[in-house]
Amino acid sequence: MVAPEPGTRIEIQSYKHNGMLHRTWESSLVLKGTEMVVIGANDRTQVTESDGRTWVTREPAICFFHAENWFNIIGMIRTDGIHYYCNISSPFVYDEEALKYIDYDLDIKVFPDMTYELLDEDEYETHRNTMNYPTVLDRILQKNIIILKHWIHQRKGPFAPDFVDNWYERYLTYR
Repeated sequence: MVAPEPGTRIEIQSYKHNGMLHRTWESSLVLKGTEMVVIGANDRTQVTESDGRTWVTREPAICFFHAENWFNIIGMIRTDGIHYYCNISSPFVYDEEALKYIDYDLDIKVFPDMTYELLDEDEYETHRNTMNYPTVLDRILQKNIIILKHWIHQRKGPFAPDFVDNWYERYLTYR
């Protein structure tokens, strides 16, 4: 697999299990790009929804994608601390057009005090039935929710105390 080069800008594309494009982030700056890990940053980036609606992100964010984990993590830098939004998703692929993943509906929202809540269980159940998620996929996703919760409790990866701040400092050197 090809990896995006640090310092380049890439598009991020989120799909649904049925292959339909779900959401696109217009431009993220690659801070680290390997076949296994992509760390990107964006600030006030235009996002396009599948129905054509657009909006702009409100704050700087550090995005973490891993080629073996069924989740990705976005650390949003706000005045009251770092808020995380974790998408339960397929591992990413990068094909020079964009970084791509399949969004599997479930999300975990993590607050600055590291408390969290699981979101969109109803959406997951609806899509699991309408898009016929296989049982093995359901098991993989449930296992990765457990892994992600362990990361949160252990302050691992993007949840480590200085992870987002350090990558944000690197992002600022490109501006």
